[in-house]
Amino acid sequence: MQITGMRYGAQLLRHVDFPAAEVLGPGASEDEIQGLLNRHGVILIKPLFRGGVGKKGKAGLIGRAQDLKTALTEKERLYFVEHCHGNAVAKANGVTFEAGVPAEHEVYFSITDDTRYRAPTMTLTHRGGVDIEELDKYEIATVPFDALTGLKAFVVANALSDVGAPREIISPLVQHLPKLWELVHHYGMTTLELNPIRMRPERGGRLTPVACDFKAGFDRDDPRVARLGLPDHLFASDISDFEQEVNQLRTHQGQSDVFVINDRGTILAPTFGGGANSLVTEVLGDRAIISSDFGGNPPYTKMKSVAAICYKHFLKQANVLFIIGGKSNNTDIFDTFRGMGDALREYFAAHGPTPLYVVVGRGGPNLVRGMGNLAETCDALGLPYRFFGFDSAISEVVNYAKKVDAWMASGGRAIVARHLGLDAAA
Repeated sequence: MQITGMRYGAQLLRHVDFPAAEVLGPGASEDEIQGLLNRHGVILIKPLFRGGVGKKGKAGLIGRAQDLKTALTEKERLYFVEHCHGNAVAKANGVTFEAGVPAEHEVYFSITDDTRYRAPTMTLTHRGGVDIEELDKYEIATVPFDALTGLKAFVVANALSDVGAPREIISPLVQHLPKLWELVHHYGMTTLELNPIRMRPERGGRLTPVACDFKAGFDRDDPRVARLGLPDHLFASDISDFEQEVNQLRTHQGQSDVFVINDRGTILAPTFGGGANSLVTEVLGDRAIISSDFGGNPPYTKMKSVAAICYKHFLKQANVLFIIGGKSNNTDIFDTFRGMGDALREYFAAHGPTPLYVVVGRGGPNLVRGMGNLAETCDALGLPYRFFGFDSAISEVVNYAKKVDAWMASGGRAIVARHLGLDAAA
């Protein structure tokens, strides 16, 4: 998830007129907080984290206040709080103040692409407000639907009936939940999750679904995301200079998905394709410096810029420059390799040579021409290299890169350094 919480979630839900809890940002004044208390009686104070950070409630990181003094005390406690979830540590930067919504019923709802059905899939249960993994399967409806026709009201009604939802919540949800497909479809989302949706009683006893928590993931290469006008910093899971620089190069043509795995790793692996990225990340483990997907047929100028950023931050520490991907259908291998090779030449010209072994595994249009261009670059720079074509198993190429890294660490780096005319200590 790239966006969590109601600070931006409430803004996005307004695009489709879906009711959401009233929320104030970290800059709210005391008068604004008191006004929120006057209107709703109870407010919740939640820390703001970059990206998706779960289990905040179980960690005691959600404050509750019925008066201004308590609200300000909770703000002080949570504003810069650290949260450990699994092996990840996140630090908050601000809080939100959200209106409490009284309700007897809570609902979980999500839309995401499901590879089992190769279609968008709705997940729905009337037992929200908890981790969905904790529920029995018979309490959860998982229903694929046609992206062309969208999420229809009868799909929602049938799903609620199948899980035995109370009758009084069915009609309000049938009216409002189909709107959420429009939000997903028209704004480039890959995942949307609301948990909980609280069923607020109105005058006359009728219930209104109110979103009280929000999570969303986006396809940043879909131009429809730009319609929302969201700030770029929301999509950075960390505040590293490397990730911020690469994020600034995002365009509709060519992916720029990066994440720093180990900033002390020794294999710099620009990867092309999500499947290749999964395999490379798993097999290399902590040796990999970054996890990346630079596919999508990036033009020469973008690939050169992305490679230059990778080299600037990590080439000096790397034993292996590992350029890896599957057999592409439309990515021009010559353009991408030429961009990466030219960036490598410029790095050596600006910073001097560094001991490095280049390993390449790739397939696709203009492969031979691209490998020839990159080989000329390696020869000119005096770097050892080994190239594998489309007929080589990608798993074997990854294992070969690991062996080269081990050889470099056990004395090969010093040999390459002497070949480059450098002190062996380099």
